[in-house]
Amino acid sequence: MAQKSISCGVSQMPVVGLGTWQSKKGEVGAAVEHALRNGYRHIDCAMIYQNEEEIGETFKKVFSEGIVKREDVFITSKLWCTYKRAEDVLKACTKTLKDLQLEYLDLYLIHWPFSLRPGNTFFPSKSDGENPYDGNNPSFKETWNALEKLVDQGKVKNIGLSNFNKDQIAEVLEFARVKPASLQVESHPFFPNHDLLAFCKKNNIAFVSYRPLGNPGNLSKNPELKNLLEDENVKEIAVKHNKSPGQILIRYQIEKGNAVIPKSVNASRIKENVNVFDFNLDASDMASLNSVYKKLGPKGCRLCWMSQYSDHEFYPFKDEL
Repeated sequence: MAQKSISCGVSQMPVVGLGTWQSKKGEVGAAVEHALRNGYRHIDCAMIYQNEEEIGETFKKVFSEGIVKREDVFITSKLWCTYKRAEDVLKACTKTLKDLQLEYLDLYLIHWPFSLRPGNTFFPSKSDGENPYDGNNPSFKETWNALEKLVDQGKVKNIGLSNFNKDQIAEVLEFARVKPASLQVESHPFFPNHDLLAFCKKNNIAFVSYRPLGNPGNLSKNPELKNLLEDENVKEIAVKHNKSPGQILIRYQIEKGNAVIPKSVNASRIKENVNVFDFNLDASDMASLNSVYKKLGPKGCRLCWMSQYSDHEFYPFKDEL
């Protein structure tokens, strides 16, 4: 079945992409190639994932061999927190383009709202006796204006945000010359993020769901977490449509008008995750999935916190702590 797309700034974003977070070196390149050979036209990357060089080798191969054309693939990357100063944004983007062996990105996101101390580590720690945060504390405006220059220079087609809350997005909208094209945030039935989705719809911001399957790979590290793939509502709907629970969770995001970036390095799972265009979820299915979060509390359960930086002025989830 052909991929569907949603509007994302000046581009069209295929609704199912391959996530590459936690995809290890030695595995991620093959995963990206397998995805592109099996209908994916959207690959989600980031400098912090530390695997962009291997992905770049795969891009070089598939584009040069004519497996797929560069212009037919939507590629996202993200600006890490240690590169938020205006003079560092171009440096970071240039490195990502070099590593991915690309002339441009379709989408470049600010990965998190807060800024970390520039230096030789991606995750500065308080334990070394130094302030982990950037003493300059670049404003959203400073960083965003630098991203806008990347658009002007043709290095990126669209710019956007990741892990920003509603008030922070509204602040960017106030001064942005190039409006945020996309917001990438956690969203799944345990934490659907309904209010933030409504805000994005109102402001024509493409909504991209990460951890759409509830991140089952991390359950061993967090044994108290529930497995969304084993939820009774999800399994019942999977049986009804003769699909896997994972396919139901991916289709759930598509039905809401979102894009979704499930991560996998398993060849059969990669193929299964994009095979979601031959069925629809009806109103009763959606109502059932939209109610799952209530099993975990009034707001559900966020899985990605980055709580080690929760005392930063721009930490986005203070209201939930």
